[in-house]
Amino acid sequence: MSVILAIESSCDETAVAIVRGEAGLRAEVLTSVISSQIELHREHGGVVPELASRNHSLHLRALVEKALVDAGVAMQEIDAFAATTGPGLASSLLIGSTAAKAMACACDRPFLGINHLEGHLLSPFMDCTAVPPHLALIVSGGHTLLLDVIGPGRYIKLGGTRDDAAGEAFDKVGKMLDLPYPGGPEIEKVARDGNPSAYDFPRSMLHDPHLDFSFSGLKTAVLYTLQRQHGKVSVADLSASFQQAVIDILVGKTLRAARRSGRKIIALSGGVSMNRALRTAFQDACEKSDFEMVTASPDFCTDNAAMIAFAALLRHLAGEFSPLDGDIHPNLPLTESRDNVIP
Repeated sequence: MSVILAIESSCDETAVAIVRGEAGLRAEVLTSVISSQIELHREHGGVVPELASRNHSLHLRALVEKALVDAGVAMQEIDAFAATTGPGLASSLLIGSTAAKAMACACDRPFLGINHLEGHLLSPFMDCTAVPPHLALIVSGGHTLLLDVIGPGRYIKLGGTRDDAAGEAFDKVGKMLDLPYPGGPEIEKVARDGNPSAYDFPRSMLHDPHLDFSFSGLKTAVLYTLQRQHGKVSVADLSASFQQAVIDILVGKTLRAARRSGRKIIALSGGVSMNRALRTAFQDACEKSDFEMVTASPDFCTDNAAMIAFAALLRHLAGEFSPLDGDIHPNLPLTESRDNVIP
């Protein structure tokens, strides 16, 4: 049985979690606490790196202490300490990784540097330490990525975004429509009262043979629509039409990837995977095509430390650790996060 304390500080969420698990058995999240900075950054319309790192420093110690109390675990009972080491904002990553390394040194325990994307990737399987082969879609504010997952640490990239990530497109369109930051959840909320067929937006690269994504053209189409109509549009209809275009692209590309790879399980993760319309569309498409769909609990879709702790738990159970003199990697791609990853 291993007990892992992990820190997630890759962007604007300060998070700490403690997870306990044993090989072949269910992993248990003892606690997962988060200090959100959304209100702090909302007035700026996006994340300000200096403010984010400063607030990580202010809140991290209290969160670690709270996590230990909530979990009923003493610091000496932690078997390994982990932190996100990339990708993300350099100044934010340094706060979490430095703190985790310091605790590892103080307690004479291993340190594990975890790729933020691997945390998202594995989050749908947090209730069990066995991760089956599957087709994975990570869809978040910074990433849209299709992977053939052979097992933990063994991933083949099948496709990714060539420009904006899906979540980034949601936020930018939300800003065009003067919706509050972050725009993704606001567009979903407004779209519930809209007609998804009101505007015929492009489904970029949907029918191309490759498995890459592009959302910049869709975002530009929304902008031109607003300019042509001088901003006099139905926000609900435009939001619903934009959202439907994104959904069609994501579902279409993912099912094509699953058929090519031969996988029968499709796992959906990342902050955008909380979108109810997207989940419903995926569920319907998977049922029609005889795929099993797996998603993370809503609590573990957005940035959190439980997913980082779970990824670290799997590595710890496999006897792995990271060097204490290892650096952060703000632009770290998932395919270079582990020595045994298939490029």
